[in-house]
Amino acid sequence: MLELIAIVAFILALAAFLGGRGAAKRFDAEITDLKAEIARLAKRQATDLPSEAERPLEAADETEPEEAPPAGPWSQAREGARIFSDAAADEGSLGSPTSDPAAAAAAPIAAAPVESLESRIGGRWPVWVGGLALALGGYFLVQYSIEAGLLSPAVRLTLSAAFGLLLGFAGEVIRRQAVPAIADRFRNAMIPGVLTAAGAVTLFGVVYAAHGIYAYIGTATAFLLLALISLATVGLSLLHGQALAGLGLLASLLTPLFVSSGEPRPWVLFGFLSTAWLATFLASRLKQWTVVPTLANAGLGLWGLAYVTLEAPFEAPPVAFALLVMIAGIGLVWPGNLPREPFDTADAVTGPWERLFAPPKAAITVSAAIAAAVLALLFISPALEALRIPVAEFVIVTAALAAVGALRATAVYAALLAAFAAIAGTWSLTAFSGVLAYFDPLAPSPEIVIPSRVAMLTAMTLAALFPLLAAAVLAGRLRVERHFAILWACLAAGVPNALVGMSFLMTGTFAFDLPHGLAAFAGGLFLLALAEWLYRRGTEPGEGIDADAALLVLGSFGLFVIDLHAWTDGLVTTLAIALLGAGYSFATRFRNRPILPWVTAASAVVVLGRIAWEPTIVGPGSLGTTPVFNALLPGYGIPALLLVACAYFLRNARDRRVVNLLQALACLFALLTVAILVRHAMNGGVLDSSVPTLGEQSIYTLLAIGASGILMTLDGRSPSPVFRYGSMALGTLSMLSVLAAHLVGLNPFFSGELLGSLPFFDLLFIGYLLPAFGYALLAWYARGRRPLPYVMALAGSGAVLAFAWASLSVRRFWQGQSVADWKGFLPGETYTYSVVWLALGVFLLMAGSRFNAKSIRVASAVLVFIAVLKVFLIDMSNLEGFLRALSFIGLGGVLIGIGLFYQRILSSRGLDVASGAAASTAGEGAHRA
Repeated sequence: MLELIAIVAFILALAAFLGGRGAAKRFDAEITDLKAEIARLAKRQATDLPSEAERPLEAADETEPEEAPPAGPWSQAREGARIFSDAAADEGSLGSPTSDPAAAAAAPIAAAPVESLESRIGGRWPVWVGGLALALGGYFLVQYSIEAGLLSPAVRLTLSAAFGLLLGFAGEVIRRQAVPAIADRFRNAMIPGVLTAAGAVTLFGVVYAAHGIYAYIGTATAFLLLALISLATVGLSLLHGQALAGLGLLASLLTPLFVSSGEPRPWVLFGFLSTAWLATFLASRLKQWTVVPTLANAGLGLWGLAYVTLEAPFEAPPVAFALLVMIAGIGLVWPGNLPREPFDTADAVTGPWERLFAPPKAAITVSAAIAAAVLALLFISPALEALRIPVAEFVIVTAALAAVGALRATAVYAALLAAFAAIAGTWSLTAFSGVLAYFDPLAPSPEIVIPSRVAMLTAMTLAALFPLLAAAVLAGRLRVERHFAILWACLAAGVPNALVGMSFLMTGTFAFDLPHGLAAFAGGLFLLALAEWLYRRGTEPGEGIDADAALLVLGSFGLFVIDLHAWTDGLVTTLAIALLGAGYSFATRFRNRPILPWVTAASAVVVLGRIAWEPTIVGPGSLGTTPVFNALLPGYGIPALLLVACAYFLRNARDRRVVNLLQALACLFALLTVAILVRHAMNGGVLDSSVPTLGEQSIYTLLAIGASGILMTLDGRSPSPVFRYGSMALGTLSMLSVLAAHLVGLNPFFSGELLGSLPFFDLLFIGYLLPAFGYALLAWYARGRRPLPYVMALAGSGAVLAFAWASLSVRRFWQGQSVADWKGFLPGETYTYSVVWLALGVFLLMAGSRFNAKSIRVASAVLVFIAVLKVFLIDMSNLEGFLRALSFIGLGGVLIGIGLFYQRILSSRGLDVASGAAASTAGEGAHRA
């Protein structure tokens, strides 16, 4: 009974509304007449009243008294016309003289007023709350009828369905009869849309109750009715706004939950979800909505995620079909076919990269791409169980995502996520976690989910896809969308290298692998050909295709390196990579491409990586013990020679950066070659991480000194920052090694290493005396070529080594081959130190005076000062008798001799200065005369 009363009341209210429609029309007619009258009065007053310039000055200065506001409606209309005409006159005086006063008077009427807080609260919230109340009212009405037992279930469901349809009908009637101003002002709170939404919710609840509570209809019927209601709601959203579309989308996503069966049918489920998704996207495309399609992508993705993770085993084809529909939608429906301006017309505020990575409606594309990429990876995850291994579905979805990313610049996120899915999927397919098990042997190694041949073919298929798509992008978007083309050139270069490289590491044969080698070789040739096509096409000035082609050339080099690893091994691979890199530099003779020399530098880095992985080049068992003439000589020497040749070949290149880099790499490889040969010869043909001996370290120091001198010479003939700073860096490093190794770490006084049987040509000779002479010669050679502090440091290092050699030679004379500190000191040994130190100080003083080297004289003074301290602090307490007296006598004589030497030097310099001044004075007098 209550249901009938509510329905009758609603019908009466609707009739009252329709009956008052005539009054509303009459009111609209009166408003139209008022507007016409105001415009007519404004036009007449503008023509009758004199202009501001024609008025007398006295009349303009007079202040008119304010009149009382008009009382009646027509008086208010005339007052409004006066106000509007004054405003129009003012505007006409400031604007063009031919402005229309009537149009200016009507303009304030058409302007929309600022919406007040009262309008926001009173015009919107009651509508939404009222719609919710209507929906809940229908629910509570049915609930009350059930509890009271007033009507049968069939009658209750029929009345509820009628109530829902009546709400929808009322919404459509009010929408057609609503005032346009109300519709424009309250778009997000329109009463027709709220009534339609309430009717849709009511109908949805009726169908669910008929199936789930009373079992009046079967599963198929209920599913069909719910689908029709949700799709109809989405269709009506074209009339009532985005909120109703969201309601229809929510109903579509909830329909499979409300209607379930004992036998799951994934094709029916994802077919319906795809249909609902497509209907939502079509409506969004027509109305330019962005929120609802993003939610639709998320909902479809969540349904796919729930199915593949909760259903065991799951069927991949239905999910893949839904993903393909979604991918096609973002590429062809919304927002894929939006017109875009060329990147060349980007304004100064928004840069091209910002426009690329923040395109219009980016959330739609991102949400769809994330859902597709995640579900494609879950297809081949070892943690999930499928009816069969869905490799084909993974490849198809990833390829479709990449194709959309190449088709539309607005789908750039799809391209990036497709590349990520391809790399991560290949990781999973090839059981790449085996590499992780190599670093952690205790970690459990997962089973390989598919045969290695299938994994290899999958990787090669996806590796071929990205260069082909990149070629299409570069052919069509090269001049229009530059940064989009650069991005695809990067994908074409990087993705094939990652895919083929991972496949070769995990499924290939390291000795000789023909399939991976052919795939890498073909891919490298294709990228080279594409780069050459870009260079030939970019003939117009300012086209700027260097970045695209450079990326492709680097990608070709990477694939060629994988090809060489697949077809060669050991020493041949190292030499082939070095030759390949040098070939890119020599190719500049035929093609002047800026990227080619940089590829040579990249090849040197790859060779360094191989050396770091296997320093013996051919393996410890195959290296041999023959000094110098073994696999190390070509393995290190030939790359060094090739780098030297490339640096010389490009010596006149415009880009000095790459020339300097090649020079530095050539120097590094040359030093590595000599150092590794020394290491091999000094350790009996074994390369290990053991601490070098003093003799071996001395050879390294001498090599560094010699290399510093060579670089200094090269810098004099061909100035280069590499030679200039490289020589100083080598000299500095060698000086640090002297302080760390020669004086402390490998010092025979601390290590106890035997010096050898020969008294002079022993370990001290090669470990201290030869490096001392080397530093002295390098300091002499560096004078005038390098900064003075660096030259003084070299001379000081030589003096320190000479001091260490003299001291250790004294200890050898008294102690024999072993000069370890645990033996203590003999009295004669203590005295001999004083004599030798003083003699060495005098020798350095004479050498510093002879070569006019202040640094050597300073070292002599320091050495003499050390000898004086030793005599007064050590000899006075440790020596006795004749040795003590002789020590002091000798010290005194030497000091007096040094003083006399300095007096003579300073006196001779003073005489030279005085004679020079006299000669200068005489010359000036003669000139004046």
